[in-house]
Amino acid sequence: MRVLLLALCGLLALAGCAAPPGVWATDEAVARAAYRHDGPPRLTLFTMLNNNTGAGAHTSLMINGSQRVIWDPAGSFKHETIPERNDVIFGVTPMVADVYTRFHARKTFHVQIQELDVTPEIAERAMQLALGYGPVPQAQCARSTSSILAELFPGKVSQTWLPKTLAAEFGAIPGVTEQVLYEYDSDDNSKVLAQWDPAKV
Repeated sequence: MRVLLLALCGLLALAGCAAPPGVWATDEAVARAAYRHDGPPRLTLFTMLNNNTGAGAHTSLMINGSQRVIWDPAGSFKHETIPERNDVIFGVTPMVADVYTRFHARKTFHVQIQELDVTPEIAERAMQLALGYGPVPQAQCARSTSSILAELFPGKVSQTWLPKTLAAEFGAIPGVTEQVLYEYDSDDNSKVLAQWDPAKV
């Protein structure tokens, strides 16, 4: 069991589920970056999948409520112009959302994108749960995300360690739509952020 857990941690580290916790942007940075998308209140579940094995590698959740944020537990998506508190990324403009998805899609991984329009109350509750969760340890991206969704959708989503299981349960909720993003860039996904110009946001 120990060997299996170590192997799982190694796989998730390669995919982006291995960032050190404890990031805390200032109130000023968060307020300055706050962005409210004009679309409906929505939850977007991202699942990063290995192109060779189909195994789940990382899970995250974009929340469009009073503002749009991304819950990226133990994620490796970092940029000095994008404020973060623990595992919540603020200022998720269309450009940031696009860069985020392309950061994870590359020659070895693709991204399953599942969207569900929800009530404003559910969207806001999701954001508060994410903000209150605290820093997530390595390899617990699906576990932490599923605990949030299980509270929002009791009986439909269960707590799980497995990104693919979470995606399957979330996908079974009526109203969920799905698309898949493939890109074939180098595994050095840091280049995606290095080439991003925040002035164009």
